[in-house]
Amino acid sequence: MFKEFKEFAMKGNVLDMAVGIVIGAAFTAIVSSMVDDIIMPPIGLLLGNVDFSELFVVLQAGDPTGPYATVDAAKEAGAVTWNIGLFINAILKFVIVAFAVFLLVKGVNNLRRKEAASPAKPDVPPAPTRDQALLEEIRDLLKK
Repeated sequence: MFKEFKEFAMKGNVLDMAVGIVIGAAFTAIVSSMVDDIIMPPIGLLLGNVDFSELFVVLQAGDPTGPYATVDAAKEAGAVTWNIGLFINAILKFVIVAFAVFLLVKGVNNLRRKEAASPAKPDVPPAPTRDQALLEEIRDLLKK
């Protein structure tokens, strides 16, 4: 059973998938930072100093009752919150990752189309050298 598992794990597709998962995790961290640290602060500034990660609605107050300055403060008090800003951030992250995957798949599909469209080169032997042509001519003369 261990031998079968080893054969399965060493197949190219499994290793490619593992590399893809690791790269995907790293890419997710980059996208999260880009959305949280690069994209959302200017948008929040344009909308009047709104920090989207702290945009929430209290559905049920905790103890002590609000108002709460941050989502963490509300959760610490036991309040039930509706975290709209975190949801908006998650949507932006998804759109960026989906677009990146779309570009990757589109590029791979273009490469495959180019490979399929390129005509197969027939195996044409190279033209004979001058020496070979002379030898063939002599052979033909000797046959006559």
